[in-house]
Amino acid sequence: MKRESIKMVTVAMTMFFMLSCGRAPLPEPPVAEKIPVELEKHGHTRVDNYHWMRLSDEQKKAEEPDEHTRKVTDYLNEENQYTEAAMRHSTRLQERLFNEMTERIKKDDSTVPYLDNGYYYRVQYYEDKEYPVYYRIEDRDGAEEELLLDVNKLAEGQAYCQVVGVTVSPDNKTLAYGIDLLSRRMYTIRFRDLETGQYHDYEIENTNGSVIWSSDSRNLVYIARDPNTLRSYRAMAYTLGSGGVGDEIFTETDETFSIYLSRTKSREYILINSSHTLSTEVRILDAGDLHSGYTIMQPREREHEYRADHLNGRFYVLTNMGGAQNFKLMEAPESDPAMTNWSEIIPHRENVLLQGFTLFDDHLVLNERISGLNNLRIMEWDGMRDHYIDFGEETYTAGFNVNPSPSTKTLRYSYSSLTTPSSVIDYDMESREKRVMKEEEVLGGFRKEDYSSERLWVEAEDGTMVPLSLVYRDGFSRDGSAPLLLYAYGSYGISSDPGFRSNIISLLDRGFVYAIAHVRGGSELGRQWYEDGKLLNKKNTFTDFNDCALYLIENGYTSSDNLFAMGGSAGGLLIGAVINMRPELYKGVVAAVPFVDIVTTMLDPTIPLTTFEWDEWGDPREEEYYFYMLSYSPYDQVKEQDYPNILVTTGFWDSQVQYWEPAKWVAKLRDMKSDDNILIMDTNMDTGHGGASGRFERLRLTALQYAFMLDLAGIRR
Repeated sequence: MKRESIKMVTVAMTMFFMLSCGRAPLPEPPVAEKIPVELEKHGHTRVDNYHWMRLSDEQKKAEEPDEHTRKVTDYLNEENQYTEAAMRHSTRLQERLFNEMTERIKKDDSTVPYLDNGYYYRVQYYEDKEYPVYYRIEDRDGAEEELLLDVNKLAEGQAYCQVVGVTVSPDNKTLAYGIDLLSRRMYTIRFRDLETGQYHDYEIENTNGSVIWSSDSRNLVYIARDPNTLRSYRAMAYTLGSGGVGDEIFTETDETFSIYLSRTKSREYILINSSHTLSTEVRILDAGDLHSGYTIMQPREREHEYRADHLNGRFYVLTNMGGAQNFKLMEAPESDPAMTNWSEIIPHRENVLLQGFTLFDDHLVLNERISGLNNLRIMEWDGMRDHYIDFGEETYTAGFNVNPSPSTKTLRYSYSSLTTPSSVIDYDMESREKRVMKEEEVLGGFRKEDYSSERLWVEAEDGTMVPLSLVYRDGFSRDGSAPLLLYAYGSYGISSDPGFRSNIISLLDRGFVYAIAHVRGGSELGRQWYEDGKLLNKKNTFTDFNDCALYLIENGYTSSDNLFAMGGSAGGLLIGAVINMRPELYKGVVAAVPFVDIVTTMLDPTIPLTTFEWDEWGDPREEEYYFYMLSYSPYDQVKEQDYPNILVTTGFWDSQVQYWEPAKWVAKLRDMKSDDNILIMDTNMDTGHGGASGRFERLRLTALQYAFMLDLAGIRR
């Protein structure tokens, strides 16, 4: 039978099934116009039929859109209408899922207060309010709590509102924060007088939202962003009320670097950190005199990464110098902290990734990753005692919480596992006593005793053992009948730790297994794990994921008719790559804000994030990297073959992965795939990379994603 005849029979059967289930047949999906554009590099020509979908920021912001802009937005809206039609039969399920997830959230909730500079700070959420409210209370008897900032008021009338960098001056009189109302991660810094309650009429635009105050509380340092590439590239000193943008301290001229600020534990110094994938350079600025000039701790060198802190007259440096791939800790004199004066405190170890540290007057605390899990190590400066905190579970995640004061003997850390809700714990570093300050209250009848987790090891095709974490509700049977959602990220050295997510309960309670593949490209098993999943080793990330999928099928955790996959951003690239390679393994996939047109994007330095990611993915201006990236690029490798059911999500204002990447990918898939499986795309026309900003509203998208998978699994309750 010819392919066209098979398709006609399949369509007829699909329509009969939909009608028998009470569903209206779907309209014809949108068909994007093909306008071929030839893209030539290294003697090789690619034809991009959907290059026309790209719009500039100016076109998107224009009050009167031009003809081309209308054409693009009309197409995106047609895709949205098709998605709505395709998922209309699941409206009740989506609403049920949304209600479940919101009902698990404690509506009136507060963070654990922490003491900083004479005040206790906390964040409060209120019933049916989308955004946080910031408070503080002075550390004295009879003090009354005062309102710092109500983000709900700032968000009134806005489609999107994101506030970052909420910080108070050292004299406790002025509040600064960054606000983004467009979802482009370009923040405007605003100020509020805490004595009068009035907002100042001056503000600073085009920043990353980060502010660090000088010791005199009249001046501060902020980071300016390039309005086109969004690169954080300039450190500025600003005096309150002075107007303008302030005075330049340092401009990072190397387009492959971006900069960020940090304040030392001693509060005596502000650090201007220049970084990219393979190297770092730290500038030390006196917090008491922002105009005195800076000192470079150690000039940048390729493949030398380091970060620093300061306390009690000494600098402490986490570094990979001298081949310390998993990093080591050094100390340096305050008078001359150059590398020639560094001395070793914690040596490099082949089986331990030293991820971070925090300083106290009497203790040094290390965050060490061992066998894929986070460990917190407590050391006394005099060397008398050294121990690890016992967490008591097979698979978990832990890390530092807020610890602003160096004089305390209490470490505050965060902890959770796949079955244990997120907790904030105060740990006495001398007595070793734990005090649970708060465990996330999960409403709706959740009992962690009803769920079990496992940590497995999967042999990849090259013999490498890949960790795999999973969780399921009690009663699960390994007979291949259970639906399973497999998630991974696997880029930038970011580890996908097995932490608690209350939303997943909606899947687990319906019989799903949830699994995390700790694929190469993260740092779960040390820095080499990252190196083995980047640049010319990037395909390991994708084959690891497919090998984990195959293991789960072969060992009865699920079947190919019940296996789903999900990833976002760089994890969306993973999803695009794995379904090009092994589409038959998956029933359906969700690709959120997927980075799928990697070659085109990485050839264009005007697109945000491109220039300082060449050492992550490769620079396709070089022939070797061009052809390697081309060999796995999801958009370029779309084939005439059967694909699983696919849901793609994106945001029109996304600055991390531009909306046109997933839009082009969907158009090409629809044109070339040989199956009749569902292919839908949801574009939020008001948001960017992170989706909706409200704590409840963002769950609408999660409900859509879950309903998509549950429906395909035959679960419609």
